Amino acid sequence: MAAKPKTTDDFNVFVIGQAGRLQYEALLFAASVREFSPNFKGRLIVAEPQPGPLWPRDPRMDDTLVLEALNDLDVEIIPFESKAFGNAYAYGNKIEALTALPKGKPFVFFDTDTLITDELTSVPFNFNKPSASLKREGTWPTLELYGPGYGEIWKSLYDKFGLDYKSSLDQSQPDEYWKRYLYFNAGFFFYKCPHEFGEKFLEYALAIRDCPPRELVCQTMDPWLDQVALPLVIHALGGGRDTLPDGYLDGAVSCHYRLFPMLYAREADNVIAALEQVCAPNKLKKALKAYNPIKRMVYQGRGEKVRALFDQNDLPRKEQAIRNRIKREGFWMR
Repeated sequence: MAAKPKTTDDFNVFVIGQAGRLQYEALLFAASVREFSPNFKGRLIVAEPQPGPLWPRDPRMDDTLVLEALNDLDVEIIPFESKAFGNAYAYGNKIEALTALPKGKPFVFFDTDTLITDELTSVPFNFNKPSASLKREGTWPTLELYGPGYGEIWKSLYDKFGLDYKSSLDQSQPDEYWKRYLYFNAGFFFYKCPHEFGEKFLEYALAIRDCPPRELVCQTMDPWLDQVALPLVIHALGGGRDTLPDGYLDGAVSCHYRLFPMLYAREADNVIAALEQVCAPNKLKKALKAYNPIKRMVYQGRGEKVRALFDQNDLPRKEQAIRNRIKREGFWMR
């Protein structure tokens, strides 16, 4: 008899938590899951890097109110060891944490600066075909005059790992336009097994960092290394850009807000309402107000002042223009 396919509620969710900003964002994320996804029955995990030679200071979460609130939300804190990245490339946490998660269990990773705004179990994940966030810009590679183009750079990476380059292309996009090439934001990704995904992610990231193809000689890897390796991993595991229907993640079910001033400036009214609803309970308020951007933006009303600066139906086309206006008004925080 064939194995019963995984249902959409049979998966774990994890984020990274550590001292500083991420512990407060992790708490806000976890609270949003519990508030807006009551049908989610998987394990809600905060993966936490442990002290070691790659961290000059203890990276573990250190706010006791945050830890108490996470416990009240039935969040599991799972430790992992930093062997390859640590403080020098903290984005590598999402790579190294994967093999600390339950083996063989489907997972979804989210960046901590994400809010869940609707039922996670409504998302039609195909965990056999991994994918990641398409809410991205053409941030990598940066083309140099007389240097290799997009195609030559990306093909060199596919060739390095013995992958079929041609099948990764979006043939509806013109040659040498960045969207033609498989590229994701690493704000979320998913697969059927974190160990299988994590081992390949680590292998590819280290190979690119330590022995890049010559076509990458002028390219910057920090902070883009995880997003350079990610599409190669997804392609190698049989996934792609079209394995998750539009409108769920980075849509009705989740919002990758990145920074609180930007959240208030550009996100939909329901996201603002969700944020303020999640922040309302007194126990969460006691923990979250220790993080100044949440304290000022949410609890002291600065976010509404930021929102009033913009017409959310007619925002500046470039993100930098939004940032600059917020800064001119003296409301910028990060």
